[in-house]
Amino acid sequence: MAWLEWLGKGVLSGAIVVIASEIAKKSSIFGALIVSLPIVSILSLFWLYNDTKDTSKVADFAEGILWLVIPAISLFVILPYLLRRDWGFEAAMTVGILVTILAYSASVYVFTQFNSV
Repeated sequence: MAWLEWLGKGVLSGAIVVIASEIAKKSSIFGALIVSLPIVSILSLFWLYNDTKDTSKVADFAEGILWLVIPAISLFVILPYLLRRDWGFEAAMTVGILVTILAYSASVYVFTQFNSV
């Protein structure tokens, strides 16, 4: 039965991405609204609690999400900046992803030094 639950989680998560991208074709602001909601985080928190019933793990997970949202923002700062300066999508996305990876790496390093994550 575990594989059926796993499959259901995947289908639901995939459906959210498809719905958001389809709505974004008609209205970028409403597509962005759906994606900006912490739906994946909320679902993951529910699934973690349902699977473990461990509120301490859920609290640690939620705190980790909070701290790692900060470096994730770098993609959404650099990507539109580069695209508005006539960079090609692939190049701008590549640079945005690389900067985000560096921001994540730096954040994880800093947080582990202070035992925050």
